[in-house]
Order: sequence, then structure tokens, then C-alpha cells
Amino acid sequence: MPESAEELYVRVVAEVGVDGHLPSPPVADWDTFPWEGADLRPRTVLAPAAERVRAGEGERPCGHCADPDHGVIWHNDRWLVRAPDRPSGLPVVVWLMTTEHLDFEDMDDDLAGEFGRISKWLHRIIGNLPNIGRVHIGKWGDGSVHLHVWFMARTARMGQSVGSYAPEWDDILPPTPVDIWRADLAEIARQLANHDGDAVR
Repeated sequence: MPESAEELYVRVVAEVGVDGHLPSPPVADWDTFPWEGADLRPRTVLAPAAERVRAGEGERPCGHCADPDHGVIWHNDRWLVRAPDRPSGLPVVVWLMTTEHLDFEDMDDDLAGEFGRISKWLHRIIGNLPNIGRVHIGKWGDGSVHLHVWFMARTARMGQSVGSYAPEWDDILPPTPVDIWRADLAEIARQLANHDGDAVR
């Protein structure tokens, strides 16, 4: 059985004390690590606390349900692809989301099968755009209950943006020019609509 938060915290405190810092891992030596300098160090580990309430959970409203058409570039009856309001450092960042308010584990087998098919199409379409090196797929559910899976593409031959630091590079690199970003989103939506659903852009 995995350790509880309290058990993990006791081990950390035993090693470095209540206000101590764990040693930095060797990631600073990796070419893909986005920061340099001797001042970076892990934060002090805080004592366990209650899980925070996510958007769309309890009394907190769901931003997607409040404005379901915001940023949508493609949709069918049960799924949509949403883009952020503005470009960022990576060439493509979009979310595959359910139209219904549910979390990942709430999908039935039919919806899960649709998720797999649409994910494959979306991954292939984004990956076949010019100058795309890889497409990363991530599911982080700490901010919102509403099912949303990230699709993030990195620029080909930009070796530092490979792997798990791609989201950090997305925040660091200068934004993609708006006209290129819009054209890429429109192409993604158009190609998805060749399989199913409708392009919005």
C-alpha cells in the first residue's frame, strides 16, 4: 500500500528537519533543464493538508460549463478541442475535453473508446504539421474536474524542449506569431472534421 501523506512527511522531516530543503536532483545538469544558476533549490516540504477544491467541484463553478464555446476549434456531440486565448512558446497547445461535465474516471467504455480514437487522430494531425518534433499528451486534474487532456507539440530540432520540461519551455519561449498559430489551429480543426464533427475556426 502506498504511503500516506503523513508517513511521507515524517520521512522528509527526519532527513532535513521541518524547515529544511531536500537536496537538488541532478536535473540541473541536463541539457533540457530550462534554468541555470546556483540559487535554485527545492522548496521546503509542507505538512499534509486537505486536498484543495477544484473548479467544478463542490461550490466552485466550472469555467468550461459557464462558457462552453470559449476557445473551441472543433467539436462533435460528445467531445471538443479547445485552444488557449493566445499563443504561447510551444507551437501547439490544445485540450481535448468532454462536452459533458465529468472527470476522467467517469467515462464509460464507449466514451473511453471515443477518447482513444480522437486522441489518435489529434496526435497524428498535430504531429504531421510542418516543423513539429513530437506531440506530448498530459492529463493533470488538480485544477479542474471537467475532463481535459493536454496536447502539447514542440518544435522539431529544438533539443532543449524535449521531454517533461516542455510545459516549462512553453512558458519561457516567446509566443508563436499569432497568424501562424491561428492557421495551425484552423488546420488541426479542419483535419479533425475530416474524421468526425465540425471545425469551428
